[in-house]
Amino acid sequence: MTGLRGAGRTYAVTGRPGLHVSVANLGLACCAVEFGSAVTRGLLEPADPTWEPEMTVLVVSGTLTHQLTPHLTAAWNAVVGPRAVLALGACATSGGPYWDSYAVVEGIDSVVPVASYVPGCPPRPEALVAAIVSLAGAS
Repeated sequence: MTGLRGAGRTYAVTGRPGLHVSVANLGLACCAVEFGSAVTRGLLEPADPTWEPEMTVLVVSGTLTHQLTPHLTAAWNAVVGPRAVLALGACATSGGPYWDSYAVVEGIDSVVPVASYVPGCPPRPEALVAAIVSLAGAS
């Protein structure tokens, strides 16, 4: 079994039926809107519950605070099977404009292993999808 145990909704890349990647969004702040834009623009679609994904991409977008760190770790540990973390946007990548706050973690890579970084404030939905496809090894 692959996927995020207890996940409410996972997504797949639209128009890539052979790309069995489950995409779970941990939207912590503003860049989560861009994930939503990828869905409303038809770039991502709800995953078919009948297919078995080959890997799960956990998309973390927004500012990670020290109080949220245990929740990110728990989400990472809940992913079953092959998995990867994608840091979406400046805040997830480096803390963004809040990097010097006592409450903010300067990048999620100090908490979980990050396989791909999508820069921007905010990044384009197309950049998110391109990073997901790249992580899955399909171009």
